[in-house]
Amino acid sequence: MSEKHFAVQGATCKCKFSEDPSKTDKIKVKSQNKHFGNDKEGSEKLIATSKEIGQTLEKNTFGKCKKQPVGNSFMVCQATITKWSGFYEKVTLSNEGKILLEDSKATCPMGAPDCIEITDHGQTAEPGEQNFKNTEPMVHNLINPMVDVRDMYTKEAKHEGIKFD
Repeated sequence: MSEKHFAVQGATCKCKFSEDPSKTDKIKVKSQNKHFGNDKEGSEKLIATSKEIGQTLEKNTFGKCKKQPVGNSFMVCQATITKWSGFYEKVTLSNEGKILLEDSKATCPMGAPDCIEITDHGQTAEPGEQNFKNTEPMVHNLINPMVDVRDMYTKEAKHEGIKFD
């Protein structure tokens, strides 16, 4: 993968030691409240960092943990992140944390290193004006024949300061 996305609040994680592999939880950013990603208004999707340590997931559980057997079953997982790996080294945010990427992994004291992985980075595509300006008109017209993007960006001539006799 040549392009990796930053993980943001709401990124989905799973643990490889969960009894139910489909159990997931979402990152809740608690370490900073200044830096946002993929959010036009800058008010919802905080960037997750390597400082998201402790119980920083919404439910803080992945169901039952295979690393904690009890009789013929397992104890309920209480996800506590002790450290992150695979973060973006080149940027440090104001909380002294490094930005988590979609392939970053976390360690839990019950599991092995890197037992928790991010399965969805949490970002959603929000097209803006520049996306439409960069669109190939022919391709856009094939997808949406009702709108001609070339008409959207033609500037109307203004005749200011010209006197006609």
